[in-house]
Amino acid sequence: MAMPRPTAAQLAYGSCTVIFSTFAMLLLSQTSSGAGIAVIAVAALALGLLVAMTVPLSGKRPAAVEQPAPQEPLRASVPAPAPKPVRERAAS
Repeated sequence: MAMPRPTAAQLAYGSCTVIFSTFAMLLLSQTSSGAGIAVIAVAALALGLLVAMTVPLSGKRPAAVEQPAPQEPLRASVPAPAPKPVRERAAS
């Protein structure tokens, strides 16, 4: 089974998440060691991947649950109204 290609929205959201989260974590942690920077980079990549995979796909929506159609249409059994007698007006 082939893996579907990511959409443009998934790529954009994932990339922005990686860039901004890396920048924010480096500023907040104020680390200067190589190991600290590597941990932050891996965490940012994991966060970007998570965001990219949770972006809803625009073209694919879950199919609605189909209910079986009734065998024949239901019809109400209402009696027709009785015809009213026509009254003629007297000439005046």
